[in-house]
Amino acid sequence: MYYTRKPLQLLKVKSGNIISMMQIKYFSKFKNRNVCIIILVSLLLYTNSTDIFAQSYDAKRVVLTNFIVRMYNNAPFEGVRIVKDYDNSYLLSVLTLDKTKYQTESVMNRVASVKAMSQASRFFNGSNITSELIIHISKKTNDSSENTETIEKIREHSVGYVKALEQLTNFPDVNGRQVFIFYKRIDD
Repeated sequence: MYYTRKPLQLLKVKSGNIISMMQIKYFSKFKNRNVCIIILVSLLLYTNSTDIFAQSYDAKRVVLTNFIVRMYNNAPFEGVRIVKDYDNSYLLSVLTLDKTKYQTESVMNRVASVKAMSQASRFFNGSNITSELIIHISKKTNDSSENTETIEKIREHSVGYVKALEQLTNFPDVNGRQVFIFYKRIDD
């Protein structure tokens, strides 16, 4: 911290802020000292207030991540769950992917994101499931033997979109697969 000397003797300026000695000299050319002081003070307040809004991992997110990872390691699960803490409720979408099926990590992350949104959409919006069972029986005339083939087709249709689903963490499990955990804070 240093003090300016000539025009504004009592103004403290932090060395880490945008305001420098050259800018103070520039402002000292103004004839109206009150305007100069107001501009400098407003710039100082602006530069100090911008530090508050920086992105970071807050303590609540770290605690939530550790809790969910411990819960998964204790009893592995996949799908959608609602987890409540003291203040908030969270929708979790948990899935595992085989690392060998994907060429790059970015492709695997994108597939995980799409599957997690699909799971959350089915949870919120529901889905229509249709199944069809086809049995083919073929007889051979010479041997009197039968060949039976059973085909079951299951189709699921879901319509909807879940926005703001954020990846909480990912880690390898004991089977060598990658576990992805996505979450969204939901209103009660």
